Amino acid sequence: MDEGKAAGQRPTWWSRPRGVSAPRPMAKDARTTQGAPAPLHGEDPYGTPPYGGPGPWAPAPAVQRPTATPARGTLLPPQAQAAGSVPEHTAGHTAAPGVFARYDPWAPPSAAAPRPSAPHTARPPHPGAPSRRRGRPAATVAGAVLLALVAGTVGGGIGAYAQRQGDIGTVRLSQAPAQDTGRAPDSVAGIAGRALPGVVTIQVRGAGEPGELGTGTGFVLDGRGHLLTNHHVVESAGNEGGDGGVRVVFHGGETATAEIVGTDSGYDLAVLRVEGVSGLSPLPLGNSDSVRVGDPVVAIGAPYGLAGTVTTGIVSATERPVTAGGEGEGGGSDISYVEALQTDAPINPGNSGGPLMDAGGRVIGVNSAIRSAGGDLPRADTGGSIGLGFAIPVNQARRVAEELINTGRATHPVIGVTIDMGHPAEGARVGLPAGREGTAVVPGGPADTAGIEEGDVITEVDGVRVRSGEELIVRIRARRPGDRLELTVERGGGRRSVEVVLGSAGGP
Repeated sequence: MDEGKAAGQRPTWWSRPRGVSAPRPMAKDARTTQGAPAPLHGEDPYGTPPYGGPGPWAPAPAVQRPTATPARGTLLPPQAQAAGSVPEHTAGHTAAPGVFARYDPWAPPSAAAPRPSAPHTARPPHPGAPSRRRGRPAATVAGAVLLALVAGTVGGGIGAYAQRQGDIGTVRLSQAPAQDTGRAPDSVAGIAGRALPGVVTIQVRGAGEPGELGTGTGFVLDGRGHLLTNHHVVESAGNEGGDGGVRVVFHGGETATAEIVGTDSGYDLAVLRVEGVSGLSPLPLGNSDSVRVGDPVVAIGAPYGLAGTVTTGIVSATERPVTAGGEGEGGGSDISYVEALQTDAPINPGNSGGPLMDAGGRVIGVNSAIRSAGGDLPRADTGGSIGLGFAIPVNQARRVAEELINTGRATHPVIGVTIDMGHPAEGARVGLPAGREGTAVVPGGPADTAGIEEGDVITEVDGVRVRSGEELIVRIRARRPGDRLELTVERGGGRRSVEVVLGSAGGP
């Protein structure tokens, strides 16, 4: 620009708008006669736009007076959004397009200078839209949670009170539907279902306390009304002072009076008979020679008078020598000698005379005795089960039952000797007890014929060791009259084997 001055250049034709004369110098702060405002600067001698003559053609923009910013969320009037219209109370907002439409590039710099922009505020909502306030959603959620907590607490308290007071209406519990009640024939339920109609409870009034009632078990042998049970179950019915009454209660609840056909204390078996009873269910008999240790068994009886009780177990042992009942030295008539089946099926007082059945539902034994916790071996009318029960093998029971039905008496196989029960060593010694006179070997009997003499000690029967006189009797009683036995005999330090053909003796 300094070079332009030196060259003496004059303003060109475009230095000012057409039809406008060059401005004249005016004194500072002076005003025209028409009342126009005095120019803010002197005349530019070069006439460079926009610093030409100040003339009245460049009026200053309207004065914008700042006002207080409206409170946040204040709804503005609709006219505030009209094009080119910015109310005073919207100062600080972004200028509307109408503001820029009034911009004059020839206005003085101070009037055209942009104002500092005010901080941006939220755009006011549409006049028809609902007002939004910050923080309201959070307050609504908190209120809903509080209301739910209060309602849950109150409802729980009311429910607990109603439950305690029984005021919650009728209770319906879920339950599985009824299913087919049929069971496999070889299952415990299947065996019990077939056997129970043939098992009876026996009640006997004996010579004990007045009105005392003994209870045992029995089972049906045939359709003629014969029942099998233990001798010790009905023993009191024949005692002096007893009323002799024996009553039988069937599984269905029918009762009948029974008569005693015959008993044998040596085998602890008895046969009863009922008359006028129809629909009897005899139990099938198995074969005890087929029984093996570990076979499953089912015991049925009336322990402590609880008729129709079913228990299960296995065969724990076979050919177990058992003596039970009776007192008296030398083997009184009330002592039974049984080569028993041992089982862990629970047998208790009242089970005596009940059936022990195999997995096929056949009778393989007659429950008779239990080992008590005290160590003795009573019949199954005292004590309680400790898992040591004993049953008379059905082969022996069948033979005795047939004899009792047919003759009223049972025969016992014998070898024709007297055994010294006080012998302290192992084996069965042939001899009389101390103080008794006579001969220990029956002349002409089976033992005499085989060459057995008094003082001999029998140690084995058919190769099975014999440890006492009771065991020898048990081994012999397990046979039939006429059976052949091989006995091992010790005499004077030597051993020899002899064969004996068993004889027969009437039962007591």
